Amino acid sequence: MKTAISIPDELFEQAEQLAETLGTSRSELYRNALERYLDSYSPDVIRETLDRVLDALENTDSELASRAAESVLRATEW
Repeated sequence: MKTAISIPDELFEQAEQLAETLGTSRSELYRNALERYLDSYSPDVIRETLDRVLDALENTDSELASRAAESVLRATEW
């Protein structure tokens, strides 16, 4: 599907330069960027990230970690 978007000139120029550096089209660059952005909001990605954080905090009081994780999940807009 084709679509038109408006972006600031400076952002457009940066995207043009990056697409050229990567040897890809502007459309592919935007598509990849949007996919990554959307993936970052995936509940699975958020859960995996929280799991990694909790694993890293394994020496931390588990009740504190659980409350912190619950707080983050409640504050996240799904």
